[in-house]
Amino acid sequence: MAKIFLTGYMGSGKSSSGKTLASQLGYKFIDLDKFIEQEYKMTIPEIFSSKGEKEFRAMEHNALKKVIEMENIVVACGGGTPCYYSNMELMNNNGTTVYLKMSADSLVNRLLNAKEKRPLIVNKDEKQLREFVTRQLEKREDTYHQAQFTVKAKDLNVEELASFVKEQVGV
Repeated sequence: MAKIFLTGYMGSGKSSSGKTLASQLGYKFIDLDKFIEQEYKMTIPEIFSSKGEKEFRAMEHNALKKVIEMENIVVACGGGTPCYYSNMELMNNNGTTVYLKMSADSLVNRLLNAKEKRPLIVNKDEKQLREFVTRQLEKREDTYHQAQFTVKAKDLNVEELASFVKEQVGV
């Protein structure tokens, strides 16, 4: 009856490690962004362009509350999920939170190849992206560090993460 929430900045590997972790634990994997897209029948970029970030964050909060009702799940949260409403507190009170921590440089290197799928960075060149990521990380870091566990995500070994989580959660 466990819920595991993976948090961290976009590009930190929440979805890829979350899928593997869920499969190792025998849990259902939920990518919160995909869940939102299914719930609202719009892509995240469409939501951002038609409704704006503020409305997206409200939709995200509602989706998180629905997901929290489920059992035996690994949830890959959006990069901003913990930073809005009482989302981090909600996740900490209802499950195990793990912050996948990465440096701004490592994140920028990953994000340069995936900008078109990410509405907040789609039009930024490398210099703008580096400034944006650094600024946002500085703003979000305090919230991310409210997670119960922090792991270095750069060369993350998902098998080790799975063993660690099993030990912590008692699965």
